[in-house]
Amino acid sequence: FARFWNSSVGPKTVHFWAPIMKWSIVLAGAADLTRPASQLSLTQNAALACTGAIWTRWCFVIRPQNIFLATVNFFLFVVGATQVTRILRYQQTLK
Repeated sequence: FARFWNSSVGPKTVHFWAPIMKWSIVLAGAADLTRPASQLSLTQNAALACTGAIWTRWCFVIRPQNIFLATVNFFLFVVGATQVTRILRYQQTLK
């Protein structure tokens, strides 16, 4: 526990708390899976997907390397991409 506590990505650093807070965005996006696609924003969800994809990549480049942050960003991408797919499918049914 002491090793984790004092590590460069441990609870004493922003590298630990930023991903913890970012999970709330992922959970909010996952909760939107129950909403009708007509009520979702394409641009907002596309931005979430792009942000998740870009930051997942950068989490492996920056130092200290933060796998926990990469994980939350990957799930942000997955949720955003899923919502974008739902919205685009809904818009196709309108045509």
